[in-house]
Amino acid sequence: MNKSMLVGSVLGAVVVTAGGAFATYSLVDSGPRFAQVVGVEPIKETIRTPREVCKDVTVTRQKPVQDQHQLAGTAVGAVVGGLLGNQVGGGNGKKIATVAGAVGGGYAGNKVQERMQANSTYTTTETRCSTVTDTHDKVVGYNVRYELDGQTRSVRMERDPGGQIPVKDGQLVLSQN
Repeated sequence: MNKSMLVGSVLGAVVVTAGGAFATYSLVDSGPRFAQVVGVEPIKETIRTPREVCKDVTVTRQKPVQDQHQLAGTAVGAVVGGLLGNQVGGGNGKKIATVAGAVGGGYAGNKVQERMQANSTYTTTETRCSTVTDTHDKVVGYNVRYELDGQTRSVRMERDPGGQIPVKDGQLVLSQN
């Protein structure tokens, strides 16, 4: 073989090898492969959920009045009062006493029946309901501070990245593959 051809082939091989090594070096050393996480703060949203709460309570009610004008009490009181008034005095005084006794007895009988009806009650159980609101916090994302190339930056992420965030071509890899 010719000496210059051999030297040319060797020099060509050296140039090709050096070029390949340089290209590989620049691809491999394209910066850090991870950004260091320096802080993670969860972003929370308060969730409010209304619900109905019911409980049984004891209540006292007044019984329905069957004689709302207290006619029975008035009539009985008037008869008793009239009989008592009739026992007093004589002549026209007896008549006046009978009428006064009937009027007073009627009024007294009315009031007695009214009090008796007011005290006539019954007890029952009723269900009472009210709405209460339950609250809880839900994490909807994370504010992440990281350091890359000597600078501290921040990004919002859907998940907690841990201690490092992958970097490809100088950019954060934020997807969850």
